Amino acid sequence: MDYQQITVEKRGAICLITLNRPDKLNAWTPRMAEEQAHAIMAANDDADIGAIVMTGAGRGFCAGADMDATFKTRLDGKDPGNDTAGGSGGMPAGVDWIELVRSSKPMVAAVNGPAVGIGVTMILPFDTIVAAEEAKFGMVFVKVGIVPELASSHFLVARMGWGHANEMMLTARLYPAAEAREKGLCEYVVPQAALLDKAIEIAGQMAENPSRQLRMTKQLITQNASETDLKLAQKRETDALKICWTTPEHHEAVDAFLNKRKPDFKKAAARAAE
Repeated sequence: MDYQQITVEKRGAICLITLNRPDKLNAWTPRMAEEQAHAIMAANDDADIGAIVMTGAGRGFCAGADMDATFKTRLDGKDPGNDTAGGSGGMPAGVDWIELVRSSKPMVAAVNGPAVGIGVTMILPFDTIVAAEEAKFGMVFVKVGIVPELASSHFLVARMGWGHANEMMLTARLYPAAEAREKGLCEYVVPQAALLDKAIEIAGQMAENPSRQLRMTKQLITQNASETDLKLAQKRETDALKICWTTPEHHEAVDAFLNKRKPDFKKAAARAAE
């Protein structure tokens, strides 16, 4: 795919995806979503990649949806992307963002500046959010006469709790990074100069672990986070465990422990695939 609104680079075992419309504070478009989705799927298919970091170019992370390219276009009677009317939350119909993110290799957001609207909702299902001290977060949907999307009315409550999520969505005010962290929206706040290093460090720690089990664990978290049937939650885990017991990654971990060496999960998986 010809990337026009993002850039992609490898940094060791990390795939770094950068939203690249800095002149518009990386305002989101359906085209950007398709490019992001393509880059994430390519990283998931690359055995050398263990985790993904997403950030923004320039002084903003993502200032929300591009007003002209999305809302005005739709009000003018045109679809702003590839069948966004048939998609979820304004996404092109071919992009299932939540399924993609939650089934992906680990994903870390490095929020370098303002994240507003879909700039927040796109990263709520990420595994970890790291913010620069200058970053701000805003769920401004009501101010635009719309409601939140991408299951953010679920994920924001999961991250911040009922009261904080209601306040953030209903006031639509901007939250400085420090307040966002205090209320659970992000996990880390660091100086701007340390942002990418911190995000890549966290992603690197995740990437050291076996990819198959990482993705299975993410699936369990997704399914069980709000599950009230504990027997069902345990059954899902047990079913996954039974699969894990047969995998080369588990065999490699046990052998490495018993022989006091560092496991090589990629090599073990590659040998099994031969």
